[in-house]
Amino acid sequence: MRLLEYDNDGESRLTEFFDNIPPYAILSHTWGLEEVNFKDIIERTGTSKAGFDKIQFCGEQARRDGLHYFWVDTCCIDKSSSAELAEAINSMFRWYRDAAKCYVFLSDVPRPTVDGGDRSHQFPWEPAIRRSKWFTRGWTLQELIAPKSVEFYSKDREFLGDKKSLERHICEVTGIPSKALRGSPLANFSVAERMSWIEARQTTRKEDMAYSLLGIFDVSMPLIYGEGRENAFKRVREEINKNSKGFDQELQGTQHIIVCYKCGEDGHYANDPHCFKCGEYGHYANDPHCYKCGEYGHYANDPHCYKCDRRGHFAYACQI
Repeated sequence: MRLLEYDNDGESRLTEFFDNIPPYAILSHTWGLEEVNFKDIIERTGTSKAGFDKIQFCGEQARRDGLHYFWVDTCCIDKSSSAELAEAINSMFRWYRDAAKCYVFLSDVPRPTVDGGDRSHQFPWEPAIRRSKWFTRGWTLQELIAPKSVEFYSKDREFLGDKKSLERHICEVTGIPSKALRGSPLANFSVAERMSWIEARQTTRKEDMAYSLLGIFDVSMPLIYGEGRENAFKRVREEINKNSKGFDQELQGTQHIIVCYKCGEDGHYANDPHCFKCGEYGHYANDPHCYKCGEYGHYANDPHCYKCDRRGHFAYACQI
């Protein structure tokens, strides 16, 4: 594990540890367009990049908290090495779990302002936190759950609160139960429930939706970018099934595996299509609807091939 530290000249440098890793702080953030990478740190460049501000913040806050070392994913991993990247992703949950402090840098949340009154009872910045894209990213799920100490900061480096003081807001935004945020063993939560925590999140690369769950289920596996989201999830499920109670076993033991974290009902996910007219899930109100068969996705007079039973063409144009 590589950690950043400041030298006597105030420059950040990397030190690699294999055993006896010292206490360190860790940064959680959303990636931007100009991030400082591993090469920038080695060559001592990148200070003009927009992402440097986050690194500087993490280092300075770590020093204020009495921590000499800190870790930032953009520059502590040599992503030009696929082997190192795979090792890092498989170790990521543990690195966040073992951090003395985790600083969440919310780049889209401004400095908090309070117009008089008791500061502890006013949250004028609450809507901005709830809308923050940090809560929508796949990788930040484990970065929220794994560390014992998680502190939230605005883009102006103002302290907003920690995982404990903001627990109610975090639970409402993410659908993650308070017990999970407080450090209850993740094995106490079903596979289905843990899977539901990722459903409303997104990742830049499709496979990362699955890879970001490795630590949540305490599994590891090789990374195959290009395999696609479905294949990646399939391999994750296979690894889960190697445990004493896996995904397939839960499917056999319960009738309902799909749960909406917003309403608490089963049978659909929070981001599934929903028709406001009939109240059912699986389609939108303006989706094409066939009055003959009652199904959605086509109209009654759409072209239909009796040979292959597919829609969109007639039999004379069928390629089968």
